[in-house]
Amino acid sequence: MAIDPDQPIPLYVQLKTLLLEEILGGHYGRGERLPTEHELCARYRISRTPVSRALTELADEGVILRQRRLGTFVNPHWLRRRPDQAELRVVLTEGPWEQVIRDTSPETPVNIVTVPRSSLHQTLTHAVAEGQAPDLAVFDSVWAREFAAAGFLYPLEELDEDWVRSEHAIDFLEPLVSVNQYGGRTFGVATFASAAGLWYRRRELEALGLDPPITWSDLRTVARALAGTRGGPQPIVLPGGSKGGETTAYCLIGLLASNGAHVLGPDGIALDSRATAQTLRFLRSLIDDGVMSAEVVSYEWDRPVRLLADGHAVMSFGGSYEARPLAEALGVPLEELGEHVGFIPIPAGPQGAQASVIGAMIYGIFRQAANPQLAMRVLKSSVAAGPLARVSRATGRIPSRRSAVALAAPHLPFVAETAAMLDRAVNRPATPLYPRVSVQLQAMLEAVLTGRLSPAAAARRTAEMIGAITGQPILHDVGATLVGPAR
Repeated sequence: MAIDPDQPIPLYVQLKTLLLEEILGGHYGRGERLPTEHELCARYRISRTPVSRALTELADEGVILRQRRLGTFVNPHWLRRRPDQAELRVVLTEGPWEQVIRDTSPETPVNIVTVPRSSLHQTLTHAVAEGQAPDLAVFDSVWAREFAAAGFLYPLEELDEDWVRSEHAIDFLEPLVSVNQYGGRTFGVATFASAAGLWYRRRELEALGLDPPITWSDLRTVARALAGTRGGPQPIVLPGGSKGGETTAYCLIGLLASNGAHVLGPDGIALDSRATAQTLRFLRSLIDDGVMSAEVVSYEWDRPVRLLADGHAVMSFGGSYEARPLAEALGVPLEELGEHVGFIPIPAGPQGAQASVIGAMIYGIFRQAANPQLAMRVLKSSVAAGPLARVSRATGRIPSRRSAVALAAPHLPFVAETAAMLDRAVNRPATPLYPRVSVQLQAMLEAVLTGRLSPAAAARRTAEMIGAITGQPILHDVGATLVGPAR
């Protein structure tokens, strides 16, 4: 089959049909890489516009997976499995999960697709829309309520109520149990938890005789002392805008909590408050004081911790899940990471206390699963205490269950220390519409840090946007406008 520009059929439709024929004919196998857009343009002597549209439509239909910096691949789950195939179809993102599944369920044939975290939500929702949902997937716990409300997931009580009641509810860390419940039923099981906090380089603070900051005032004092060194590293970094994605919202929610501010309250949207405006004003003042660069608004989610590892920053807001990348970048064993960097709760604001935020990736079983009972068996094997503890010791991640924390902590004290931070941690807003709420929080911080909106105006506008998204009432705080910078 060739592409004929003289035909009345649009060029992108011809190319799309050609690629589909080649995939169905076995020219490109499951998971195989397709030519790049440039290669397709050269091969068929057409411009990039029809090539890009053809690939975009194939991706939207779930035929191919487009992975940034890696290329375009045939989706192994798109081709229908034969009736005699008992394989388990699994969608994962970057992390240890594939190896855990293969190690704990060696006799189960699994067909695993790994996609970047940035496109995981879209991949899963498109797969459901196309009737091609995986049997089992790992995804962000904050999506559990969204997927459950949409009817995507099995309540696990339907598959193994005894395990849910006698093991999951008893041994798993309570915050990780409640965050995956919706309507009184359980729709996911956490693998590992993370805590939001502040990373800092020990040597730089010790050289100035400074202790790690406990309050915002301490943070400012430490940052100013570090800024006094001409040509030195940035004192503070964080993901400060939409390019940081969910990590921006994750850190911001922790900073808000450290000042007693919240996005949602029991009676409605609580964001338009004095405490929120004070938090935003404090963050903006860090730029005004020269202790944080305005460029943080352009940082991708992992840029701050890379700057910390390279010695270009001294303190970085982030998550405990960055322990292993930090150790690797510093060239030290994970067991020795604490000798070089520390990780503490987010310093306390004037109206709050030290705080953190819980994050977790979870297993969920989809309603479209061909073999949900098999998926449930694999899920239970993958979250057994032994496998979780082994991965924890290798990565520094917090295991989701108490027995696994007890197994990992003697080998890696960092695990016990960060697990203790969960006691003072808050969950991200509990709403099925959280992904859209997160986008608004990212935009709010970016607007303040760039000076486009004042802190009070940004808080009020974002509260209105979240109210429109969720349909919940807005709780206005007449004390939202502050006089003078937050300290």
